[in-house]
Amino acid sequence: MRALQFTAYGGPEVLTLGDAPDPHAGPGQIRITVRAASVNPVDWKVLAGAMSGGQPPAGTGYLGYDAAGVVDEVGEGVTGVSAGDDVFGRGPDTQAEYAVLDAWAAKPPSIDWAVAAAAGVAGETSERGLRLLGVKAGDTIFVDGGAGGVGAVAVQMAADRGARVIASASEANQGYLQEIKAIPVLYGEGVAARVRAAAGGRVDAVFDVAGKTPIDELISLVSEPSRVLSIANFAAGQTGAQVTGDGADSRPMQSLAEVAGLLEQNKVVIKVQTFPFSRAAEAYRVSLSGHVRGKLVLIP
Repeated sequence: MRALQFTAYGGPEVLTLGDAPDPHAGPGQIRITVRAASVNPVDWKVLAGAMSGGQPPAGTGYLGYDAAGVVDEVGEGVTGVSAGDDVFGRGPDTQAEYAVLDAWAAKPPSIDWAVAAAAGVAGETSERGLRLLGVKAGDTIFVDGGAGGVGAVAVQMAADRGARVIASASEANQGYLQEIKAIPVLYGEGVAARVRAAAGGRVDAVFDVAGKTPIDELISLVSEPSRVLSIANFAAGQTGAQVTGDGADSRPMQSLAEVAGLLEQNKVVIKVQTFPFSRAAEAYRVSLSGHVRGKLVLIP
């Protein structure tokens, strides 16, 4: 099969599209013919060697954490899904012609392949963050970084729970935040004061998606540090804030089923920009810029 790959760490310029071994579904897994695969910030972090602990790559590296496609292999012990089914979900090395998924949900027929591909990591991460924060109807939550892939889905999922959502973004994305039912504030220095003004005081929870605002500033918005959760600032745990990175607190099959329902009901809408695999480096450059509205998706 053809797959995006790299043999040395670096920027988008080290990406190539080449031949790779076909993966196969193991126990508890399914394999799909990929129709679309999304780009997440973790992809360019892996590409740059930021997750390698300073070690050089051990052979060829592959990329991608979520995708949508048609099931063509079902692993041992898997029930409720068959070859020919349309699904989306999460798994390793998904930016390829075939990918193995560890968690998935049926793709609603009304949802475009690219939108479904964008929903795996963003949907699971959003559900996990909101669940760990215990966000419920009547709460006021601040999503720091509300216009990107995870942020925009988290905003919409929180609104669906009946929460009042305040979210930060650049000047260019203030209108987009209003579209997805958030009260927009400008990100950057002084954001806590702007959030307090928008909220009329303290907020109940903070979901830090971007990892750019000093954690003490975010903690100042809530009643206690544990009411702040970050997916991007792993030092935040030293202050008493929650940090989550897809460990034991993840329940991906349930999360993806919930996201599928919200997509089908148009309660979560994901804006996507699509690129053919041959232009993957361009998509990675856009992701690296840090000013993405919605999600970037690669099409084989």
